Amino acid sequence: MQLSLQPATLIKRYKRFLADVTLADNSPITMHVANTGAMTGCAEPEDTVWYSTSTNPKRKYPHSWELTQTKKNHFICVNTIRANELAEEAILNGTITELQDFTKLEREVKYGEENSRIDILLSNPNNANITGTIKAKTYIEVKSVTLLDGDQGYFPDAVTARGQKHLRELMSIVKSGHRAVLLFTVLHTGITSFKVAAHIDQKYADLLQEAIESGVEVLIYKAKIDSENISLSEQLFYNQAFE
Repeated sequence: MQLSLQPATLIKRYKRFLADVTLADNSPITMHVANTGAMTGCAEPEDTVWYSTSTNPKRKYPHSWELTQTKKNHFICVNTIRANELAEEAILNGTITELQDFTKLEREVKYGEENSRIDILLSNPNNANITGTIKAKTYIEVKSVTLLDGDQGYFPDAVTARGQKHLRELMSIVKSGHRAVLLFTVLHTGITSFKVAAHIDQKYADLLQEAIESGVEVLIYKAKIDSENISLSEQLFYNQAFE
Protein backbone atom coordinates (compact mmCIF):
# COMPACT_ATOMS: atom_id res chain seq x y z
CA MET A 1 0.00 0.00 0.00
CA GLN A 2 1.46 3.31 -1.09
CA LEU A 3 1.15 6.27 1.27
CA SER A 4 1.07 10.00 0.71
CA LEU A 5 2.03 11.44 4.08
CA GLN A 6 3.52 14.50 5.69
CA PRO A 7 5.51 14.68 8.95
CA ALA A 8 4.70 16.55 12.14
CA THR A 9 5.81 16.43 15.76
CA LEU A 10 3.47 15.09 18.41
CA ILE A 11 2.46 17.36 21.27
CA LYS A 12 -0.15 15.08 22.85
CA ARG A 13 -3.00 12.69 22.16
CA TYR A 14 -6.24 13.19 24.07
CA LYS A 15 -9.94 12.22 24.11
CA ARG A 16 -8.84 9.06 22.22
CA PHE A 17 -9.70 10.49 18.80
CA LEU A 18 -7.70 13.74 18.81
CA ALA A 19 -4.03 14.71 18.79
CA ASP A 20 -2.23 18.05 18.78
CA VAL A 21 0.89 18.25 16.64
CA THR A 22 3.35 20.83 15.38
CA LEU A 23 3.84 21.08 11.63
CA ALA A 24 7.16 21.63 9.87
CA ASP A 25 6.51 25.41 9.86
CA ASN A 26 6.00 25.29 13.67
CA SER A 27 2.25 25.90 13.44
CA PRO A 28 0.07 23.76 15.74
CA ILE A 29 -2.94 21.82 14.46
CA THR A 30 -5.36 19.18 15.76
CA MET A 31 -5.83 15.95 13.83
CA HIS A 32 -8.05 12.89 13.97
CA VAL A 33 -6.82 9.63 15.53
CA ALA A 34 -8.49 6.48 14.16
CA ASN A 35 -7.55 4.31 17.12
CA THR A 36 -9.65 3.49 20.18
CA GLY A 37 -6.86 1.61 21.98
CA ALA A 38 -4.44 2.68 24.66
CA MET A 39 -1.66 3.23 22.06
CA THR A 40 0.92 2.45 24.73
CA GLY A 41 4.37 3.43 23.44
CA CYS A 42 2.89 4.72 20.18
CA ALA A 43 2.11 8.28 21.24
CA GLU A 44 5.07 9.72 23.09
CA PRO A 45 5.54 13.52 22.99
CA GLU A 46 8.14 14.61 20.43
CA ASP A 47 7.68 11.46 18.32
CA THR A 48 7.26 12.04 14.60
CA VAL A 49 3.69 11.75 13.35
CA TRP A 50 3.09 10.93 9.70
CA TYR A 51 -0.34 12.11 8.61
CA SER A 52 -2.67 12.02 5.61
CA THR A 53 -4.98 14.81 4.48
CA SER A 54 -8.58 14.39 3.32
CA THR A 55 -10.19 16.59 0.68
CA ASN A 56 -13.65 16.00 2.17
CA PRO A 57 -14.95 19.49 3.05
CA LYS A 58 -17.36 18.06 5.64
CA ARG A 59 -14.58 16.79 7.90
CA LYS A 60 -13.94 18.91 10.98
CA TYR A 61 -10.39 17.58 11.18
CA PRO A 62 -9.08 16.94 7.65
CA HIS A 63 -5.75 15.46 8.83
CA SER A 64 -5.44 11.85 10.05
CA TRP A 65 -2.60 10.34 12.07
CA GLU A 66 -1.38 7.31 10.12
CA LEU A 67 2.09 6.37 11.42
CA THR A 68 4.32 7.04 14.37
CA GLN A 69 8.09 7.17 13.92
CA THR A 70 9.61 6.72 17.37
CA LYS A 71 12.84 8.10 18.73
CA LYS A 72 14.32 4.61 18.17
CA ASN A 73 13.29 4.94 14.50
CA HIS A 74 10.57 2.30 14.73
CA PHE A 75 7.55 2.81 12.47
CA ILE A 76 4.09 2.01 13.87
CA CYS A 77 0.80 2.08 11.99
CA VAL A 78 -1.65 3.58 14.49
CA ASN A 79 -4.61 3.93 12.11
CA THR A 80 -6.47 0.71 12.91
CA ILE A 81 -8.56 1.00 9.74
CA ARG A 82 -5.42 0.09 7.78
CA ALA A 83 -5.18 -3.40 9.31
CA ASN A 84 -8.20 -4.69 7.38
CA GLU A 85 -7.03 -3.01 4.18
CA LEU A 86 -3.58 -4.55 4.54
CA ALA A 87 -5.08 -7.97 5.26
CA GLU A 88 -7.27 -7.79 2.16
CA GLU A 89 -4.33 -6.66 0.03
CA ALA A 90 -2.13 -9.51 1.33
CA ILE A 91 -4.85 -12.08 0.65
CA LEU A 92 -5.47 -10.82 -2.87
CA ASN A 93 -1.79 -10.65 -3.82
CA GLY A 94 -1.07 -14.10 -2.40
CA THR A 95 1.17 -13.08 0.50
CA ILE A 96 -1.03 -14.90 3.01
CA THR A 97 -0.76 -18.33 1.45
CA GLU A 98 -3.11 -19.94 3.98
CA LEU A 99 -6.04 -17.85 2.72
CA GLN A 100 -6.17 -18.50 -1.02
CA ASP A 101 -8.90 -21.01 -1.90
CA PHE A 102 -11.83 -18.64 -2.48
CA THR A 103 -13.96 -17.19 -5.25
CA LYS A 104 -15.46 -14.25 -3.34
CA LEU A 105 -14.14 -11.79 -0.75
CA GLU A 106 -16.47 -9.63 1.35
CA ARG A 107 -15.83 -7.07 4.09
CA GLU A 108 -17.80 -6.20 7.23
CA VAL A 109 -20.44 -8.94 6.91
CA LYS A 110 -22.93 -9.36 9.75
CA TYR A 111 -22.71 -12.72 11.52
CA GLY A 112 -22.96 -14.54 14.83
CA GLU A 113 -25.23 -14.40 17.85
CA GLU A 114 -23.69 -11.30 19.46
CA ASN A 115 -24.41 -8.73 16.72
CA SER A 116 -20.94 -8.87 15.17
CA ARG A 117 -19.42 -8.05 11.80
CA ILE A 118 -16.63 -10.20 10.44
CA ASP A 119 -13.71 -8.23 9.03
CA ILE A 120 -13.23 -10.46 5.97
CA LEU A 121 -15.37 -13.32 4.67
CA LEU A 122 -14.00 -15.65 2.01
CA SER A 123 -16.29 -18.09 0.25
CA ASN A 124 -16.02 -20.77 -2.39
CA PRO A 125 -19.31 -22.41 -3.41
CA ASN A 126 -17.33 -25.21 -5.06
CA ASN A 127 -16.27 -26.44 -1.63
CA ALA A 128 -19.65 -27.60 -0.31
CA ASN A 129 -19.78 -30.55 2.03
CA ILE A 130 -21.02 -33.93 0.94
CA THR A 131 -24.69 -33.05 1.45
CA GLY A 132 -24.34 -29.74 -0.33
CA THR A 133 -26.05 -27.91 2.52
CA ILE A 134 -23.04 -26.03 3.90
CA LYS A 135 -20.94 -23.80 1.67
CA ALA A 136 -17.27 -23.52 2.54
CA LYS A 137 -16.67 -20.13 4.13
CA THR A 138 -13.70 -18.66 5.95
CA TYR A 139 -14.42 -16.03 8.61
CA ILE A 140 -11.39 -13.83 9.31
CA GLU A 141 -11.11 -11.52 12.31
CA VAL A 142 -8.21 -9.05 11.99
CA LYS A 143 -6.37 -7.56 14.98
CA SER A 144 -3.63 -4.88 15.08
CA VAL A 145 -0.55 -5.57 17.21
CA THR A 146 1.34 -2.42 18.26
CA LEU A 147 2.27 -2.96 21.91
CA LEU A 148 6.03 -3.46 22.32
CA ASP A 149 7.93 -4.40 25.48
CA GLY A 150 11.62 -4.95 24.74
CA ASP A 151 11.41 -6.71 21.39
CA GLN A 152 8.28 -8.62 22.42
CA GLY A 153 4.95 -7.72 20.85
CA TYR A 154 1.68 -8.19 22.72
CA PHE A 155 -2.07 -8.15 22.10
CA PRO A 156 -4.25 -6.72 23.52
CA ASP A 157 -2.90 -3.47 24.93
CA ALA A 158 -5.94 -3.09 27.22
CA VAL A 159 -8.80 -5.27 28.46
CA THR A 160 -10.96 -5.93 25.42
CA ALA A 161 -14.55 -7.07 25.90
CA ARG A 162 -15.00 -6.68 22.14
CA GLY A 163 -12.07 -8.98 21.45
CA GLN A 164 -13.47 -11.56 23.85
CA LYS A 165 -16.80 -11.42 22.01
CA HIS A 166 -15.05 -12.03 18.70
CA LEU A 167 -13.37 -15.15 20.07
CA ARG A 168 -16.73 -16.54 21.18
CA GLU A 169 -18.17 -15.81 17.74
CA LEU A 170 -15.26 -17.54 15.98
CA MET A 171 -15.70 -20.63 18.12
CA SER A 172 -19.37 -20.73 17.11
CA ILE A 173 -18.33 -20.51 13.45
CA VAL A 174 -16.15 -23.60 13.85
CA LYS A 175 -19.03 -25.47 15.48
CA SER A 176 -21.26 -24.58 12.52
CA GLY A 177 -18.85 -26.32 10.14
CA HIS A 178 -17.07 -23.33 8.66
CA ARG A 179 -13.47 -22.14 8.96
CA ALA A 180 -12.55 -19.41 11.46
CA VAL A 181 -9.25 -17.51 11.40
CA LEU A 182 -7.82 -14.92 13.79
CA LEU A 183 -5.26 -12.84 11.89
CA PHE A 184 -2.86 -10.77 13.99
CA THR A 185 -1.27 -8.01 11.90
CA VAL A 186 1.96 -6.81 13.52
CA LEU A 187 2.10 -3.11 12.68
CA HIS A 188 5.24 -2.14 14.64
CA THR A 189 8.65 -2.58 13.01
CA GLY A 190 10.32 -3.06 16.39
CA ILE A 191 8.32 -6.19 17.20
CA THR A 192 10.17 -9.43 16.43
CA SER A 193 8.00 -11.90 18.37
CA PHE A 194 4.42 -12.07 19.55
CA LYS A 195 2.54 -13.23 22.64
CA VAL A 196 -0.94 -12.77 23.98
CA ALA A 197 -0.93 -10.23 26.82
CA ALA A 198 -2.27 -12.41 29.61
CA HIS A 199 -0.84 -9.92 32.10
CA ILE A 200 -3.23 -7.31 30.67
CA ASP A 201 -6.32 -9.39 29.85
CA GLN A 202 -6.25 -12.88 31.36
CA LYS A 203 -9.80 -13.61 30.20
CA TYR A 204 -8.85 -12.89 26.59
CA ALA A 205 -5.80 -15.15 26.88
CA ASP A 206 -7.91 -17.97 28.34
CA LEU A 207 -10.56 -17.58 25.62
CA LEU A 208 -7.90 -17.59 22.92
CA GLN A 209 -6.48 -20.85 24.20
CA GLU A 210 -9.99 -22.30 24.24
CA ALA A 211 -10.56 -21.02 20.70
CA ILE A 212 -7.35 -22.63 19.42
CA GLU A 213 -8.30 -25.93 21.03
CA SER A 214 -11.75 -25.73 19.42
CA GLY A 215 -10.28 -25.30 15.93
CA VAL A 216 -9.93 -21.56 15.41
CA GLU A 217 -6.79 -20.95 13.36
CA VAL A 218 -4.30 -18.22 14.28
CA LEU A 219 -2.07 -16.46 11.75
CA ILE A 220 0.53 -13.77 12.49
CA TYR A 221 1.86 -11.51 9.74
CA LYS A 222 4.21 -8.59 10.25
CA ALA A 223 4.15 -5.42 8.16
CA LYS A 224 7.05 -3.71 6.46
CA ILE A 225 6.55 0.01 7.09
CA ASP A 226 8.16 3.28 6.09
CA SER A 227 6.82 6.76 5.41
CA GLU A 228 5.90 5.88 1.82
CA ASN A 229 4.75 2.24 1.89
CA ILE A 230 3.22 -0.35 4.17
CA SER A 231 2.47 -4.00 3.46
CA LEU A 232 2.20 -7.33 5.25
CA SER A 233 5.30 -9.22 4.24
CA GLU A 234 6.60 -11.59 6.93
CA GLN A 235 4.93 -14.45 8.75
CA LEU A 236 5.91 -14.93 12.38
CA PHE A 237 6.09 -18.43 13.86
CA TYR A 238 6.37 -18.95 17.60
CA ASN A 239 5.28 -22.22 19.14
CA GLN A 240 4.91 -20.70 22.59
CA ALA A 241 3.07 -17.56 21.44
CA PHE A 242 -0.20 -18.53 23.09
CA GLU A 243 0.86 -19.76 26.49
